[in-house]
Amino acid sequence: MAIQASRNGAGATCTGSTLADAPLVVGPYTLNSRMIVGTGKFENFDIMRAAHRVSESDMVTVALRRVDLKNPDNNILRFIDTQQMTILPNTAGCYSVAEALQVAELILELDLPKLIKVEVIGDQKTLMPDPLGTHEVTKKLAAEGWTCMAYCSDDIVLCKRLEEAGAAAVMPLGSPIGSGRGILNPGNIRLIKEAARVPIIVDAGVGTASDCALAMELGIDGILLNTCIATAKNPVAMAAACRDATRAGRTSFLAGRMEKRAYASASSPIKDF
Repeated sequence: MAIQASRNGAGATCTGSTLADAPLVVGPYTLNSRMIVGTGKFENFDIMRAAHRVSESDMVTVALRRVDLKNPDNNILRFIDTQQMTILPNTAGCYSVAEALQVAELILELDLPKLIKVEVIGDQKTLMPDPLGTHEVTKKLAAEGWTCMAYCSDDIVLCKRLEEAGAAAVMPLGSPIGSGRGILNPGNIRLIKEAARVPIIVDAGVGTASDCALAMELGIDGILLNTCIATAKNPVAMAAACRDATRAGRTSFLAGRMEKRAYASASSPIKDF
C-alpha cells in the first residue's frame, strides 16, 4: 500500500512523497483500512449503512447479544455490506466469562468465521473491562483456533499477557467507552505498542476526528470507533472526517515528526544582505 501526499494545491504531487505502508493484518485477515467501525447508537440502520460506506472501513464490529434474530426486518446484519466489510462479532454486554463464551457459541450457530472481539465488562458504572475475565476468555478461545481481538484497559502488563494468551490483536482503550474523552494516556499506548508483536488497535473513547489523528500518530496499527460517528449531528460527515484523520495520522507517523525543542530554532537561515 502507498500513501500519496500532495503539496501546493489539489493535483500537485510532491516528488518522492509516496510512503510505503503495509496493510493491517490481524490473524488471517488483511485490512486496507486502519479504521474499524461499529453499529450501535445510530438513529436508524439506513444512516448506519451510509456512514459505513463513507468510512471506507473494511471491518465492522457487531454486538451479537443485541441482534434481533427473530425479526428479519430488524436484524442489523441485513444492513451491513459484507462485500465491503468483514463482520467482527463482539461480546459487548457480557459481565462474565460464561456469557462471553455463550456469544462464541452463537457465532458458530450463525455460521460465521471464528473471529471475535473479546469484551468482558467488570464494572457496571464505568464499563471498564474485566482484566481477569478477558484474559480467561481470550486464552480459552485462542486455544480453540479463534482469532481473538481482546479489548482491555491501557495496562502495559495486561496487554502483554493477552498477547501471550493468544490474542491476534490487543485493543487498549483510549478512555472509557462512549466517553468521547480521547486518548487520555498516550504514554502507555506508546509503550504498549513498543512491546507488542501483534497489532495494537485503540478501542473506545474517541470523540472526534482529531482524536483519530492523535492515536495514529502514536504509531498504533489501527483504531476502532463507534459513538463518535453514530451520535454526531451528521454521522456520515463525521465518518468521512474520521476516515481522513486516521489516514492523516498514519501518514504523519510514517513521515516522522520533528523533535520537540526547549528553545526556538529559526526556520530560515540568517544571512547578511
